[in-house]
Amino acid sequence: MEFRQLEYFIAVVESGSISGASRKVHVAQPALTRQMRLLEEKVGTPLLDRHARGIRLTVAGRALYDDATRMLDERANIKARLLALGSGQTGKLSLGITVTHLWVTEVAKLMGDYRSRYPHVALDVLPLLSGPQLEKLQQGSLDVGIIYHDDHAPSGIDARLLQQDHLILAVPTSSSWARLPPTKLADLAEAEFVWGYRSISPVYYDRVITHFARLNFEPRVVQYGADNITILSMVSAGLGIAIVPAASRCHPMPGIHFIELEELTTCDMPLWLAWRRSSASPVLDNFIQMAGDIFG
Repeated sequence: MEFRQLEYFIAVVESGSISGASRKVHVAQPALTRQMRLLEEKVGTPLLDRHARGIRLTVAGRALYDDATRMLDERANIKARLLALGSGQTGKLSLGITVTHLWVTEVAKLMGDYRSRYPHVALDVLPLLSGPQLEKLQQGSLDVGIIYHDDHAPSGIDARLLQQDHLILAVPTSSSWARLPPTKLADLAEAEFVWGYRSISPVYYDRVITHFARLNFEPRVVQYGADNITILSMVSAGLGIAIVPAASRCHPMPGIHFIELEELTTCDMPLWLAWRRSSASPVLDNFIQMAGDIFG
């Protein structure tokens, strides 16, 4: 049986006559009559009782009508699902992002707009530092990440520059630094710093340390935190001061005073959208396109 014949058969049943169905499906009455006879030959039993006033269904015809209706509905559903998957309207996307950037205006807009435009895509947002994001991207357990990285994407990874960030000084609001801000890093030679572990985000860590080496500055580290939010909470508690990405200002963190230093603004911190080069996903393609539109 062909779907076309089933569509004709349903039209005949619902019109109550061959002539009525002919007008409905725009097929000449003799041709439609022939298609009904071919259908009956294929199933091996009469489907329609013809009479002067039109047609009546046989028992087999009633069963075929019920089954054909379900089959055509299922075909339409399958086609709709495939179209949605092929255009990225449905599916799943896992997004890695540092906690620092969850409050950045453009990032929040990206997640919100993506959800609004593609409500049937399951968007999993995973708070991860840049190092773990890269590992998961390379392993294939993460679809896309927003990361700090240098100017060259690692092997197997494609990336698009979103924006340039820089560094900023974070001090407790109760500290003397908040009242009398330093003007250069040398003023902080004796200050106690809260710092991050290199193993958590090697590229970010090395970029910062290299910048300090050019300025002949080495922070006196007395405390360590696992990520920028932890570091800032330690600063807020008065355990030291910290140098963090300027994007940290977007996070609502009480007890923190941020200070811009010219020597820190010259340390570019490129923020990238990164994904696995071998990924072939309409859902991912739509996210990359939207990120480009929002970040420019």
